Amino acid sequence: MADKAAPSPEIYNPPRDLVENSNVMQWMRKKGFSSEKEMRAWTAQNYVQFWDEMARTYTNWFEPYKQVLDESGKPYYKWFVGGRCNVAYNAVDRHAHSWRMNKIAYYFIGEPVGDVRAITYGELEHEVNKFANALKSMGVKKGDRVGMYLPMIPELSIAMLACAKIGAIHVVIFSGFSAGAARERLQDSEPVVLVTCDGSFRRGKPIMTKPQADDALEGLPSIKKVIVVKRNGQNVPMKEGRDVWWNDFVAGQPIQCTTLPLDPEDPLFILYTAGAGGKPRGILHTHGGFCVEPAFTMAWVFDIKDTDVYWCTADIGWITGHSYIAYGPLCSGATSIMYEGSPDYPDFGRWFEIIEQYGVSVIYTAPTAIRMFMNEGPSWPQKFDLSTVRLMGSVGEAMNPDAFVWWRRYVGNGFAPIMDTWFQSETGCHVIAPLPITPLKPGSPAFGLPGYNIEVLDDEGKTVTPGAPGNIVLTTPWPSMLRQVYKDPKAYLETYWSAFPGKYLSGDKARVDAQDYIWALGRADDVLKVAGHRISNAEVEATAEKHPAVAQAAVIGKPDKVKGENIVVFAVLKQGTSGDEKMVKDLKNFIRTTLGPIAIPSEVIFISEVPKTKAGKPARAAIKAKALGQPLGDTSSVANPAAIEKIPLITK
Repeated sequence: MADKAAPSPEIYNPPRDLVENSNVMQWMRKKGFSSEKEMRAWTAQNYVQFWDEMARTYTNWFEPYKQVLDESGKPYYKWFVGGRCNVAYNAVDRHAHSWRMNKIAYYFIGEPVGDVRAITYGELEHEVNKFANALKSMGVKKGDRVGMYLPMIPELSIAMLACAKIGAIHVVIFSGFSAGAARERLQDSEPVVLVTCDGSFRRGKPIMTKPQADDALEGLPSIKKVIVVKRNGQNVPMKEGRDVWWNDFVAGQPIQCTTLPLDPEDPLFILYTAGAGGKPRGILHTHGGFCVEPAFTMAWVFDIKDTDVYWCTADIGWITGHSYIAYGPLCSGATSIMYEGSPDYPDFGRWFEIIEQYGVSVIYTAPTAIRMFMNEGPSWPQKFDLSTVRLMGSVGEAMNPDAFVWWRRYVGNGFAPIMDTWFQSETGCHVIAPLPITPLKPGSPAFGLPGYNIEVLDDEGKTVTPGAPGNIVLTTPWPSMLRQVYKDPKAYLETYWSAFPGKYLSGDKARVDAQDYIWALGRADDVLKVAGHRISNAEVEATAEKHPAVAQAAVIGKPDKVKGENIVVFAVLKQGTSGDEKMVKDLKNFIRTTLGPIAIPSEVIFISEVPKTKAGKPARAAIKAKALGQPLGDTSSVANPAAIEKIPLITK
């Protein structure tokens, strides 16, 4: 979330009609608040009462809860104690048995032009129920893990919801990860089933997925069944007795399936995030939190109405897709776009054509994509009628002011506000974001949302002065918070709760200006942000060091005006190995094959020695400063300072 640009002095006020008709303004009038500031102050002070009201407003409960929040075991908080709920009921069942039965839940748009499906809430319920019944028929039960290694196709949401319906825990793995990266996550979560596909499409070419899934599963004893979606028709190997086509798996299954009432603290999913130590962390979320917060933020941040057509361009393999493609829109009863392909295929007009054709009114995307379109110029959006767009969102990193102004002008018709959002896999949903009533400063996500208490603290736990960098810290719990790091209670306590006892340390830095607007600055630890994807420096280093010719490696991010960062690998080769161009290509390909295409380095630089901290870890901050020609600062923690001087400049 790098924010390299200076804050824009301009403030953009949202359109008056949007403000007056917004969901949040309606709530404020009902409660008697005279200003946004007054409302935010009250909700922060009375956050338990506020979340109680949001839970009653946006969630249907099988049994009402008896206690909103149990803090007795903190930081192992419990929300909505004594209640019974299920995300699948709130996302599908209640809509399918209402006037929304024939409302479109998803418009699926495949990459091949003309490959589209419209799925109503009634049809979605039938598909979810059939898959849930099929899972139950093979013995999948509450608490079992189900892995998913799929591209952006409706079967991914269907499988997630089916797991939720029967109490199974889904583990979605980004389809861009290699077999090795997928395997590491599957080994940790030990699913009994994997859902995958023959392949998908990318920029007009068919891509194989099933062979990678087979490689990832080799030797994993937990897997009993592999369910394969027939997506692009490629011939793929099918292991007899284990592998079954999706259509055959659900054939003959009833279209009715009882949704299991669950404790709000029952697990919903595990999602792996970049671990600073090189090992991905399994973040566990629960039904109660995801029954409430995705719908709340859809209503309050994106102002979703029943007449909207909403499009989040993220991938479900990341938290944004879980919260704002699967659960948030469906729990809100919204109509959503799910798009499989690239933003620039068959040309840079594809997204804008979709907006025009489907009347998209709310679009949620990443600054990386916006900067890519900026580089192509305004002629592409100007070819299409984008007049339906009334509100936009941004996610993944801080939106630089130039991108804000450009996107608002050419896609937002010169008036649509941009909700610049900050959150994490760990927080589950938006934490810092403007509301449709908030005056906007380009580059800032504004303030902590209602119901949150956020401070920006220095390393001693003191509030920073305006303009000074500090740590984003949440001082009170919230419903969609992580409940544990799967199989690693020590990491949960040490990573998030030890630095400031009783307070959640996000690991992200920010500053606060004189008007209390928050400006996100990026990670405090070493996690790369490449084209909206979060990748651990240590995981890329560990991958590079698996290459037979590499003795040691250090990885940094190099700023890129489109992607945010490019990956740069500094590698020490084993004796007798030549650091020629062939080796550069070989190491790049090795990392791509082992970790996935999102982790391909833009540069590989061979050095004689990796600068290390006295703890034996790569001194990444010093390496990055030297490579980018920036001041080195304090290098007293570097065990071999002479090695820093040998790091070459990479600024060209």
